[in-house]
Amino acid sequence: MTTTPSPEAPAPGGRVTANGVDMYYEVHGQGDPLVLLHGALTGIGSGFGALLPELARQRRVIAVEMQAHGRTPDIDRPLRVEHLARDIAALIGELGLGRVDVLGYSMGAGVALQLALDRPGLVRRLVLVSMAFHSEGMYPEVVQGIEHLSPQDLEGTPFHEEYTALAPDPGGWAALVERVKDMDAPGNAPEWTRGQVRSVAAPVLLVTGDADIVRPEHAAEMFRLLGGGVPGDLAGLPDARLAVLPGTTHTGAVHRERYLAPMVAEFLDAA
Repeated sequence: MTTTPSPEAPAPGGRVTANGVDMYYEVHGQGDPLVLLHGALTGIGSGFGALLPELARQRRVIAVEMQAHGRTPDIDRPLRVEHLARDIAALIGELGLGRVDVLGYSMGAGVALQLALDRPGLVRRLVLVSMAFHSEGMYPEVVQGIEHLSPQDLEGTPFHEEYTALAPDPGGWAALVERVKDMDAPGNAPEWTRGQVRSVAAPVLLVTGDADIVRPEHAAEMFRLLGGGVPGDLAGLPDARLAVLPGTTHTGAVHRERYLAPMVAEFLDAA
């Protein structure tokens, strides 16, 4: 008896040209669209390798590698969250995704926040992991450490190994590190006013690690600006939520899928 081979699953990867950026993305799972935006110096694998499969159990996850990261080449343009947010808006349009949920981590959380401010009609719900809306929200030693970071400091890390294995220009690691340092330099660092944070229309799940680079009191302030910090039994539950992951550093936040994935799924499914 002969058997008919089962059809192979389509390759998850694709490319979209957005604002001159040949952007790489992957699609996993089925259901309502959830866009994943990685942090600085990371790609899809190093950023979301453990979390993505869990999220894809219930959602159509579109994971993107932004300018100069992963399989997406660099262009002659500085890294700025405003630029990257416009790229993501263009990708959403090119893929015909309509209104989406967005989960951003670190730099990607800043891009997600900027997208929600620039294009509120595109964003249904936001998950912001490990972000500060102002540089004062981070520990001073972290800000100083970024200023003195060298490409050699990160050689041999999963971020560096992923980059050299996948990037169109494997020798571009040093340039990427300098791009990121420039983006985070005083005067360039992504920052938002309290009024801008208050104006976010989408419901937000704000996630931080209890040993993150973001000070816990800053996360609590951002939560209040987003509408949280009220006695829910009296005022009702706000649209904003705050989750503090125990025993979790900045680099570890998106690798705590046992905690994070159920929280995200329940938040995105909320009415």
